[in-house]
Amino acid sequence: MDPNERKIIRFIDRLYMDLYKSEEVLHYSSGTETEKFRNLSEYFNIMGKLHNWASLTQKRREMIKHLYHQKYVIKASDIPDSYYGMRERIALEKGLGHRKFDHEERLRIQREVITNQTKSLDDWLDYFLSEASSTYPFWVKYWAFQGMLTMGSFNKKEGVFNERSKQTVAKFVDLNLEALSLSMDIVIKFLNKEEITDQELEQLVKNGSFSRIYTYMLNVLSKNKGTHVKNNEGIWVKYNQGSDHIPLVRSLAGYNTGWCIDGEETARVYLANSDIYVYYTLDETGEYKVPRIVIRTENTEVVEVSGLEQGQELEPKMKPIANAKLEEFPNKEKYLKKLNDMRTLTKIYDKQNSGVELSTEELRFLYEVDAKITLVEYDFDPRINEIKSKRNIVEDYRKIFQGLESFTGNLTFPCVNEVSDLVFPKIFTGSLYLGELSRAKNLVLPEKFMGTLYLDVLESAEGIVFPKTFIGNLNLNVLESVQGLVLPKIFNGGLLNLSKLKSAENLVLPQAFTGNLILDGLESVRGLVLPKYFKGILSLRGLSSEDLYNTEGFTCPKDIYIITSDGEFTYETFNKRRGSI
Repeated sequence: MDPNERKIIRFIDRLYMDLYKSEEVLHYSSGTETEKFRNLSEYFNIMGKLHNWASLTQKRREMIKHLYHQKYVIKASDIPDSYYGMRERIALEKGLGHRKFDHEERLRIQREVITNQTKSLDDWLDYFLSEASSTYPFWVKYWAFQGMLTMGSFNKKEGVFNERSKQTVAKFVDLNLEALSLSMDIVIKFLNKEEITDQELEQLVKNGSFSRIYTYMLNVLSKNKGTHVKNNEGIWVKYNQGSDHIPLVRSLAGYNTGWCIDGEETARVYLANSDIYVYYTLDETGEYKVPRIVIRTENTEVVEVSGLEQGQELEPKMKPIANAKLEEFPNKEKYLKKLNDMRTLTKIYDKQNSGVELSTEELRFLYEVDAKITLVEYDFDPRINEIKSKRNIVEDYRKIFQGLESFTGNLTFPCVNEVSDLVFPKIFTGSLYLGELSRAKNLVLPEKFMGTLYLDVLESAEGIVFPKTFIGNLNLNVLESVQGLVLPKIFNGGLLNLSKLKSAENLVLPQAFTGNLILDGLESVRGLVLPKYFKGILSLRGLSSEDLYNTEGFTCPKDIYIITSDGEFTYETFNKRRGSI
C-alpha cells in the first residue's frame, strides 16, 4: 500500500472509526476485523469497480439506486409522530380545528415524504454513477456521499444544515455540483499536502466534515455571485396547472428556499390543482434564475405567498414586488386580510395556551369588534371558540370597554347566562348579541343604542337598565312578565319584540315610538297604554278585531297600522268599523 493511500485511509478512519470492521466492509474484503488498512483498501477498490460497472447501463444504475433507496430513504414506520403532529398543527392554523389524521391521510403523507427523499437522493446517485464523476476516486465520492447523508434541512437562522437522523423527514440536501467539486477538490489537495491559503477552510478540512465544507463552499459561491442580496431585478414565470412539475423543481434546486414545492412529489400534487408563479432574479451570469418569491393560486385566486426569510416570510425588498403582482388577482385585499388574521389568531392562540395576558387590541380582534375574522382556507376557525371557552368573557369585555365613551362594532356574548356589573360605553352603535342571557342583574346598557340588541332568552328584566334612547331593534321575545321592565323613553325606527307577554297590565311603553311593536301574545288589550306618539305597526296577532272593538277605552292612534288574527287596519278603517258596530 502506497503512503498516499495510507493517508486517505487514516482520514476516512478518523471520521468513521469502526468502518473497517463493519459487516459491509468485511463482506467485500479478505482481511480480519483487525486489518484496518487492508479491509478499507480492498473495500474502496471493489466498490469503485462495482460502481463503474453499474454506471455502464441504465438498468445497472437503477439496480444500484434501488439498493441505496432501501438503505437510506426513510421507512414509513420511522416517520415520527411529531411530524404528523406538526402537520396537524399546520391544519389547525389553517382553521381545520384539532384533527387527527386517519390512516388514509397518514398514507398520503408517507408517500409524499418517501417520494421526495427518493427523488432528491437520486440527484446525488445519478451524478456519482455518471461519467462526469469518473475522474474522482471512489474514496472521495464515498466521503462526500456519506457526509451528505448526515445533512438535514437548512437552518436559515444559523446558516447551517441540521443534523440528519433515521427519523428525518426532510428531503436530502440539494446537489450543487460546483460546491461538491470544490469540496472534493480541497480534500484531495489537503491529503496531497498542497497549500491551502484560506485558514478557515484549512481548519474545516482538517476536521474532515463534508457537511461543514460543503456549506462553506455554498456560502462562498453565494457571496461571489451576490445572489439573494444585490440583484432584485427579475421576472415572473408561471407554471400552469396540469403542467410538468420537473422544470419547477429543477429551477429551485440548490437555492435552499425551504419551500415545500422543491420536493418533486409535493410540486406534482400542487401543480395538479394550482397555478404557480415564481419570481426569479439575476444570477452572476445575467440570467433570471434565483427564486425569491412564489405565489400559488387556485381558480385565479391567491391561496399562498412565500419568500426566503425565516418562516417563509418575504424579504423586505421583495414585498413591493409581491404586492404589485398580487394586484393581478381579484382577491388581493381579501387574501392579505385573511393572511394577517391567520397570523394574529395563531399568535393569540399561542399566548392563551402559554398563560400570557392578551392586549386590548388582541381582545378586540378575538371578539371581532372591528371586523369579522377570516382565514386563508376556511371562513371559520374553531380556535376562536376554543380560546373564548377558556376565558372570562365578562372580564374581557370590561377591558375592551374601559375608558370608552362610544363604541361602534358587533359584539357577541356566547354561552353566558349571567352578566353582573358590566358597564357599557354611553353610546353604542352596532349589534349586541346577548342571546344566551336568561338573567342580567345590574346590567347597565348604553344610554344611547343604535343597532340591534338580542335578548332572545331573557326570562327576567329585573335589574336591567335599558338605554334612554334606542334606535334599532330590541328583541325580548321570551319575556313573559313586565316586572322590573323599564323600556327606553324614546324608541325609533326599528322593532320592539314583546311577543310572549300575555297581559299589558303595568306595561310602560316608550313615550315616543316609531317602528314595529310586536305584542302577539296578549290575551287582551285591557290596560294597554300606547305611547303618546306612535308611528308604525302594532302587531296583535293573538287577538281578533272584535277583541279590540269590544275593549272599552282602547283607541287606535292616527299614525299606526294594526295587525290582528283576522285583519289589518289603519286608523280610518278601524274607527269606521268600530263606529258601525
